Amino acid sequence: MTPLPTACLAIALLAAAATAHAQDASRTHYVMLVNRAHDSVTALAVADPGSTTFRAIAADPLRGGGDSTTIGIAGAGCRYDLRFEFGDGRTLVYRNLDVCRNVLVRIRALPRKEVDASMRFAVSMGD
Repeated sequence: MTPLPTACLAIALLAAAATAHAQDASRTHYVMLVNRAHDSVTALAVADPGSTTFRAIAADPLRGGGDSTTIGIAGAGCRYDLRFEFGDGRTLVYRNLDVCRNVLVRIRALPRKEVDASMRFAVSMGD
């Protein structure tokens, strides 16, 4: 091959790879949440698995007892940690949730309030 066609081929391949990467980064995974807890979920956040840097997800409060909503999680990966904050101040974290495979997430009821309200509850969703 002469240098010019080789350079054109290399540029075309790099452009295709860059486009594919940009599309992956802007991918949105949609997850339906059902609040099976008794208390309302007042805030929702997402983080990369194992990270402590959560970013808020805009959503209306989810009333307890079966209220539901669908959220979008933007990112290239499939696994995330989801944090739910309840009206009474308690939190629940679902760790390592695969949003590519789990399109429905049921938020479970927390233990009764006699348990120390400052406790953080975590559930592993890994393999």
